[in-house]
Amino acid sequence: MPDTDIAEAQRIVLGELPVPHLPELPARGPGADLVGRSAALLVDLPVELYAARWRIAGRPGRDLRQALDLLERDLDQMTEQAGEFTGTFKVQAAGPLTLAANVELPVGGWMLRDPGAVRELTESLADGLRGHVAQVRRRLPRATVLLQLDEPALPAVLAGRIPTESGLGAYRPVESGTAAGLLRTVVSAVDAPVVLHCCARDVPLELVRSAGAAAVALDLALVDRLDPVGEAIDAGLGLFAGAAPALPPPGGRGPSSAQVADRVRQLWDRLGFPRARLAEQVVVTPACGLAGATDEYARTVLTACRDAGRRLAEE
Repeated sequence: MPDTDIAEAQRIVLGELPVPHLPELPARGPGADLVGRSAALLVDLPVELYAARWRIAGRPGRDLRQALDLLERDLDQMTEQAGEFTGTFKVQAAGPLTLAANVELPVGGWMLRDPGAVRELTESLADGLRGHVAQVRRRLPRATVLLQLDEPALPAVLAGRIPTESGLGAYRPVESGTAAGLLRTVVSAVDAPVVLHCCARDVPLELVRSAGAAAVALDLALVDRLDPVGEAIDAGLGLFAGAAPALPPPGGRGPSSAQVADRVRQLWDRLGFPRARLAEQVVVTPACGLAGATDEYARTVLTACRDAGRRLAEE
């Protein structure tokens, strides 16, 4: 979400969304960003900032304390506003492959270059997210907690497109089976259903299913092939359909609920599934995070997605 006011951001998502969440406000600086907040959840792997990048540290320090303080403040605000919430409530963190491509080893270079370090990172993240989900469940005892794993780097990791620190080469691709096993380690560790979010092209849907995710979140504008999407949905995978742009068009207004609903409806009809199944298996969302948008556009998009979901459910 844009801006720096966690209380206001939490009010917006609770008021506008059928599946509200704990907002992330990266405009607050290091530790509020996706990588820093997620890395702060690692168990026995402290992190620090070095040259504006997160890396594994020898011991906990100021940067880690700042990230944990921001998270604690956000959890307190969540508890205050959503303590009696009874629906599905989502929390999110970077997945192990994206973290491995964005956190450095102490000696330099992304953790991705060392398979042993990636396994250690994954196990540490699984432990941290298990505790994080449990804490949210204690704070929201009447809610059903859903965990979103953000994996924007997953297709690039699989294809060997993550550049080395020199920029002159790229790290070796991670095999699909290895990536699925790493994701499965995290998915199986948390006592909550998991939705895997990837707003890049070529989301590996079969890998997502084999990792045990309950749903996938993707940008409909980047869906080039329908067959894998249809196969995943037919196999029971839920779809968080990113049907509204995360950023406003130049000089343009946000989409209407009718426009957003039409994008989802067109995809569903092309897949050939009955309309009655749409409301059971699809959640309408923005295409990606809204941190780069204005407050006004973020509100417009969230309202449009909420109302589009209602339109589709009533058809």
